[in-house]
Order: sequence, then C-alpha cells, then structure tokens
Amino acid sequence: MITKTTQALPTASASIWEKLNWTWAHSFMLTQFTLQLLLLFPQIGAFRLVMRIASFGLGLFLLVKLRSKGNPHPSTVPAIIVMVILVLELCLHPYNNSILAGIAQIAIYLAILSPIFWVRGLKITPVGFESLMFLMWGFHTLSAIFGVLQVYYPGKFQPALSTVIQNSKFGLDALSITLANGVVVPRPMGLTDTPGGAATAGFYAILFGVLIALRHKNPILKIVCMGSAAIGLLCIYLSQIRSILVILVIAMLFLAVILIRKNQIARLTALVSGVTALFFGTFLWAIAIGGTSTLKRINSLFEGSAGEVYHKNRGHFLQDTIENLLPQYPLGAGLGRWGMTSSYFGDKTDLVVQSLWAEIQWTGWLYDGGIPLIIAYVVAIYWACQVAWKIATDRQLGDFALWGGLIFAYNIGFISITFNYAIFISQSGTEFWLLNMVLFVAAGNIKDDKLPKTVRR
Repeated sequence: MITKTTQALPTASASIWEKLNWTWAHSFMLTQFTLQLLLLFPQIGAFRLVMRIASFGLGLFLLVKLRSKGNPHPSTVPAIIVMVILVLELCLHPYNNSILAGIAQIAIYLAILSPIFWVRGLKITPVGFESLMFLMWGFHTLSAIFGVLQVYYPGKFQPALSTVIQNSKFGLDALSITLANGVVVPRPMGLTDTPGGAATAGFYAILFGVLIALRHKNPILKIVCMGSAAIGLLCIYLSQIRSILVILVIAMLFLAVILIRKNQIARLTALVSGVTALFFGTFLWAIAIGGTSTLKRINSLFEGSAGEVYHKNRGHFLQDTIENLLPQYPLGAGLGRWGMTSSYFGDKTDLVVQSLWAEIQWTGWLYDGGIPLIIAYVVAIYWACQVAWKIATDRQLGDFALWGGLIFAYNIGFISITFNYAIFISQSGTEFWLLNMVLFVAAGNIKDDKLPKTVRR
C-alpha cells in the first residue's frame, strides 16, 4: 500500500503543474521574487552582491539552457543590434572604465533582454499566461499590503534597508514622510529594501487587479481584486511618488482606449466607474493617514502645466541630457561608468574615466552607446508595443486579447518611467521583456491551435 501511494504522488503533482501550465517563465519569476525577499534579511547583507548577480545571472543561464526555437519576436533584431553596439563600445571606445566593468554592463543588458530569446521556445497556453499574471499580481499585492502595515505599525514590519540608502550622504530623512499623527516613518517599502518601493508594487496591484476583475465573473474574486487595487493605490499615495501616480493614470487611459476600440462598453463603464471610485476613496484614506504632507505632495501635480511640473522635478535631467551630454557623448561615454556596474566593478582610482551620474534611462543609454544605442533600444520597445497592440485588437484571440490591452497599457506606463528613472537597467526591465514575450508566445500558440495540424508551426 505504501508503494502504491508513493507512486501516485508524482502523477498528482504533475497534473497540478500541467493544469497551471507551469513553465520556465514561472520558475524564473518565482526565483526573482525569492531573491528579492532574501535581500530583506539583515543576515544576507554580506551576500547582497551575490543576490544581485544571481538575479541577472538566471536570465543568462536560461539563455544558454533553452533553445531559441519558435517564431522570433519583432524586437529580436533591434535587441541583437543593441548587443552589437555594446560589444563595439567595449572594443573601440577609449574611455571604458575597466574591462571588468564593461563586461559586467554588457552582461546586465544581455540578461535583461534575454527573455526575447529564451521565452519563445516555451509552450505557453492561455492558462499558463494567466497563471503567470496571477503570480505577479499576488506577489505585488502582498508587497503592497506590507507597505500599508509599515505605515500603520511603524517599525514592526520594516525590512532591512538597502546598503546604498544607508551609505547615502542624504540619509533616510529625504525618503521619509510625516504622518497625520506627527510620526515620521520611511516611505512604504513593501517587500523591497528601498523606501518608496511599495509604490511600484501598488502600480502592479491595481493594474493587474483591475483587469482580472474585468475578466472574471466570480464575485469573490472581483472583491479581492478591487481590494488589492485599493491597497495598491493607497501605497502609491502614501509613498508620495507622484510619477508612479501619473504613469498609472496614463496606463488606465490606454486600457480604456483598448476597450473603446473593442466596443466593450460594459467593461469600459465598469473600468471608469470602479477606478474613479478607487482614486477618490483611497485619496481620502491616504489623507487621513498621511496628513497634510500627502495632500501637499499630490496637489503639487496641479501647480502648473504637465510640462512645467515635470521640468521642475525631473525634466531638467532630460534637458541636460539633450543640451549638454548629447553633444559631449554622441557615441557614448564608455562602459562601466555609471550605475551598479560602476559602484561594484568600476575602477575608482582612474581619474580620467570617473563615474558618471544618470537619473533617467535616456542618460544611461547615452552613456553606454550614444545615439546608435538609443535608436536601437527605442526600436525594440516600439515593436513590443506594436505587437501588444495587435494582440489587443485581434478578434481571433477572443477574450485573451484583453491581456494584450493590459500589456500595451503597461508598456506605455513603462516607457513613461524612462523619463523618471533608469528602469531598463534593473530587474523591472527584465519583467518588461518577459511579459511581452509570454504574451507574444501565448497568442501565437492560440492561433496555432486553431490551424489544421498539417500547417501548424
């Protein structure tokens, strides 16, 4: 009897994974979340660099392990061009910081772009795609919940702080908020090691939560999704990161455009009414907790035109990039001179190729490869958006096309972040390419299943 029971377990286990259509994409995402959680423990501090390397190294491992079979995504060619430009930069540019730093920078770019190559060989079904979306939504919702708890119970749910923040000359004061009761706390971190990190989790929680609520009729799931969206939006308000709030509005507007184009009036009405109620309801909630500091921070978005507000806060970095840095570095400034690679692998003793500072992605691209790299990467992003739009408007895909609308809205929001933060040199950049690739592969597999067996891929 024991033998029979033992033999039956793998079959039962296998059926669960088959139902979820568990793939390397799911394992990749789950591992990324695990590595992020490990960084929260103070005991891991000495291994922080190892964790960061492992996060990017996993993409390189899968690039080698999995064959790049299946139809290539249109972003494949510009992605290859990006890598060629970086290799040429390493070989030919006279002002690379060091060979090690240059190789590290190339490896990060390749790791971030790697899903374009290894995901296309996976057999991702609509069920598999949706289970991956639920995985992302669940993790970010949990992170947003911890962000709220960190405000309600200061110090009790606080993870270990990033060593970069600890060693910063600005300290933690600039990343703290004063609550309505006068208590000063770090901006909600969620399940990250950075004050304000819960805002990003909040963005995912509301974006994915709203779409899942629109797609599913289960009333309990709808309530859970809208609760998740409310907590996520509250985190964004309390984090006082205005750019994330603006990006969220942009993403929701584009999602509404998709619904209008597909003539889904009922879902459009639910989206507009539900999101509007969330914005106003959680705003009042945030003011009750965060007090006047939160109110002033949000009101500052309306002190002038959108262009004036952006220029006052982050736009001057873009202006400096165009007016001063572009003429100085039209073909790049050399590799390994900014960001994480400069901090960890750069040669601090070389006074000729000193470290450079990049607040926004466009500055980082300019440093790494100049105008050619900017053009190549923008083209790759353009094709990602184009593919998501086509999937969103493809009638053959049925209700799955709505996921294309979500990813398209997500892409637009992601592009907006490049004007505020160097997003494509982080793990979030990997998520961008992973989500776009699993969407592309899943949509392709749906169409293949509708074809006769003799003409399938």
